[in-house]
Amino acid sequence: MKYRYMPRGVCSRMIELEIEDDMIKDCRFIGGCHGNTQGISALVKGMDVDEAIEKLEGIDCGGRGTSCPDQLAKALKAAKDA
Repeated sequence: MKYRYMPRGVCSRMIELEIEDDMIKDCRFIGGCHGNTQGISALVKGMDVDEAIEKLEGIDCGGRGTSCPDQLAKALKAAKDA
């Protein structure tokens, strides 16, 4: 399944996901801090969706109350519910 998510409260404008059998096959951020989002994407590829949510949910960036990793967790939850 391919899924697109519009993050809120961060520099990234979109998160594109490809999920198969509850595993993250691909993750791509549009916008944001390119090096950081590339790193996050590389780390979650091949990871179980629930494991990624558990590790990323609640991470804060500069007191914003969210971050690109936290928004990825929200995107993964939304994809599971789609």
